[in-house]
Amino acid sequence: MSIAAGTASGFFGWRVVWAAFVVAIFGWGVGFYGPSVFLQILHKDRNWPVSLISAAITCHFLLSAGIVANLPTLHRRFGLVSVTRAGGVAAGVGVFAWALATEPWQLYSAALLSGAGWALTSGAAINAMVAPWFNHRRPAALSIAFNGASVGGVLFAPLWTLLIAWIGFAGAAAAIGSIMAIALWWLAGAYFSASPASLGQMPDGSIELAVEVAPKPAARLATPLPAGFAMWLDRRFATLSISFALGLFAQIGLVAFLFLLLAPALGETGAGAAVSLATAFAILGRTLFGILLPAEADRRVVAALNFTIQIAGTTALLVAGDTSVLLLLLGCVLFGLGMGNLVSLPPLIAQSEFARSDVGRIVALITATNQAVFAFAPFVLGALSDATGWTRAPIAAVALVQIAAVVVVLAGR
Repeated sequence: MSIAAGTASGFFGWRVVWAAFVVAIFGWGVGFYGPSVFLQILHKDRNWPVSLISAAITCHFLLSAGIVANLPTLHRRFGLVSVTRAGGVAAGVGVFAWALATEPWQLYSAALLSGAGWALTSGAAINAMVAPWFNHRRPAALSIAFNGASVGGVLFAPLWTLLIAWIGFAGAAAAIGSIMAIALWWLAGAYFSASPASLGQMPDGSIELAVEVAPKPAARLATPLPAGFAMWLDRRFATLSISFALGLFAQIGLVAFLFLLLAPALGETGAGAAVSLATAFAILGRTLFGILLPAEADRRVVAALNFTIQIAGTTALLVAGDTSVLLLLLGCVLFGLGMGNLVSLPPLIAQSEFARSDVGRIVALITATNQAVFAFAPFVLGALSDATGWTRAPIAAVALVQIAAVVVVLAGR
């Protein structure tokens, strides 16, 4: 193929972006939003304690964190195609194992498989698919690809409930898991085996656009961070990492319990639709953020505002109880508006505050820290729910954690 000067029709990178978009739909629809539906179904059908099931969800995310930390090594050793295919198969088999589990040990075994599938198809994997093809246009390309995550929530939250009601949990898991494994197997071979060099193309489609944008003066003049534990002694790094670890702990925890909390007032079908509503507004929030964010804005203040919008949504969910449908829907809308930005804001803050040479390792360490912390959210909030006997205790805890995130992120200014 010849170099096509950045056109979407000739530049293969945009096809890779849309393939990654589809991977994100399945990855989040099964590995991220699926467990919140599984929690409700298994609690009702097996009569297992919420804490037992939520601990399995924690295992799912915790194992994923360990694999994500080693994902670049896996890609180098086995290739992007093989690793992505393995992720689709692991996720498909894992979700079917969740549906077949009749003993707790089987549930935890299933979580190991599904967690591996989630790790190989989640954020770090999407970035690995898209990044080689873009320099200048990478923010736009990643935004498109990551919107697949929100679309996955919109589609899969109600799809899971409808299929489970129609053909049962095992039938729904077999159908969705099989489609995911087959789709990712084909997509990986068709779109992820090539590189710009192998097709005679340049990143972004042309030499001019492939040149990286110069860093901002503040980032260019920033003092480089030391390696190892000493990084945590830097106030900017510590507050950035801790604040978003808290924010994602709250977000993952609430998403894991959202279906269970909405079902008494909205029914299972309505709860699935409400979760879809939240993820639809995540797309809107991410889009508005990309359009309205001024280039010189204080991105920590923007992050605090994003957390505050989510706090308003969490408060609405708390006040709504099991009766006010309007407040429950309002809570989903406000909480959803900030969901997508929790992934995109840390790299943008790092880009504006740290030396260019440090940004890569800072983002990697923040991502690993976040995932290790939020992995415990379902277990902690499940144990809190069982210990207090108050089904809305997790929502109150989430609101407090979000408030702490606001304080910490602003402390680093």
